[in-house]
Amino acid sequence: MPWIEGRHRTETRDAPPTGPGIRFSQSRKLTWAALPLVLVSVLLLSAVPEKHLSVYSLAANYSLLLTQREGRDYVGLLEVLEPLGKVSAKTERSRWRLRYNRTEADFEIGKARARVQGRDAELGAKFILENDRGLIPVSSLSSLLPRILGGPVTFHEESGRLFIGSVATHFTASLAGENPPRLVFNFTAPVNPSISTEPGNLRMTFSHEPLVAPASSTLTFGSKQIPSANYSESNGAAVITVNSTIPVMASFGPEGRTVTISPASGAPQTASGPPSANVPPAASTAQSQPSAPPPTPIARRYFAIVDASHGGDDPGEALSSTLFEKDITVALARSLRQELESRGITTLVLRDSDANLSVDQRAVFANADHSAIYVALHASSSGRGVRVYTALIPYNGDDRGPFRSWNTAQRSSVSLSRTTASAVASEMQKRQIPVRNLAAPLRPLNNVIGAAIAVEVAPQGEDVNQLTAPDFQQLITSAVATAIAANRDQLGAAP
Repeated sequence: MPWIEGRHRTETRDAPPTGPGIRFSQSRKLTWAALPLVLVSVLLLSAVPEKHLSVYSLAANYSLLLTQREGRDYVGLLEVLEPLGKVSAKTERSRWRLRYNRTEADFEIGKARARVQGRDAELGAKFILENDRGLIPVSSLSSLLPRILGGPVTFHEESGRLFIGSVATHFTASLAGENPPRLVFNFTAPVNPSISTEPGNLRMTFSHEPLVAPASSTLTFGSKQIPSANYSESNGAAVITVNSTIPVMASFGPEGRTVTISPASGAPQTASGPPSANVPPAASTAQSQPSAPPPTPIARRYFAIVDASHGGDDPGEALSSTLFEKDITVALARSLRQELESRGITTLVLRDSDANLSVDQRAVFANADHSAIYVALHASSSGRGVRVYTALIPYNGDDRGPFRSWNTAQRSSVSLSRTTASAVASEMQKRQIPVRNLAAPLRPLNNVIGAAIAVEVAPQGEDVNQLTAPDFQQLITSAVATAIAANRDQLGAAP
């Protein structure tokens, strides 16, 4: 059978059965009394919401309908891959073969295992072929796609959101005033959410944007009118719910990167204070002193800064023909942030998109935040296991007067950096990961004032694609997070 080029954007429902329809006869009759039950059943079935998979990538953002088979969610693999590159498929007896760019995958009908580039891949449930469409369980996407695409993939299975590469959109929220309050959301990329309101909240639904959660899913602002906002995900969409005690409205910035939540026209405002009981309201207003300007929101202080090295025009090492270091470091950074925050350590990922950042900019950001620990992440196809680096301080460039030399800014913290690096190496050894502890003139370590280390990750064997495996990434980042958590008090006490 010839190869079939992928063309589908969304899955189609099964066609209804053809035939003469319902017949009323003496031998088989549908009584009028049964019609209400039939109608109720039809209404209940039609009320079940369709489940979606939202896919976000540099090539395209798109949505696919999921198919229920044997109590599991399935999706057409050809439809997932078609917007991303050249893909084709063909059926040969009991097998379905797929070709994506130069990668070939072989699936056997009814089996829960596939072969990608000659290596086994577990699907978790059997492969299904329907009308030449290959259906795979949605749960297998996080492990199967990195092998086919040759790059990092992040899958939020519970909400049906699939991120391919470094595409995430992040946001911050801060209160710009108190009376009236204005809550300003800033996004790293243009957004166009749908807005809905109901008593007590305003909801922004992001169906087409790769929006991801902040460090905490609940944000508080210290305002009586707009006290908090919540982030959630479900059915292929992200939602920000702004909680309020007054009617509010949303307005968009000119470039789509800013959304401002403010009181709706006519909404009551909170007075600065009640008038005196012995003075008429007008006189009280005239005699009152001008209110002080609202306080500037205090920026959040992070204990750890995680830096995904390279990015933008600097891809780093070409780990394979389709895999670059900058993509692996972002995936590692996100995993490390999750591991650190699960241990109660506030963490900022310095580069969480495909952005250009110079080494000087990275050091400036780390120093300005006064974080307790800076961790730079690298990836390599050479060597085996992990290399942990600390700064190699040059002999020249001593501090003069009140100014600190840029090339020796790390001098006062290098001892603490080495202690942390040794703790990281020890945790790697406990997990039987080959590790080396080195000192090197690796920028921007020398330029960071606080404790600073760099962690370079290489595969444990010959297969560089191990770097894209979420379980391997978590194995590494869990060790780093455990070491930092164990030294939290010592790091936090450093000047």
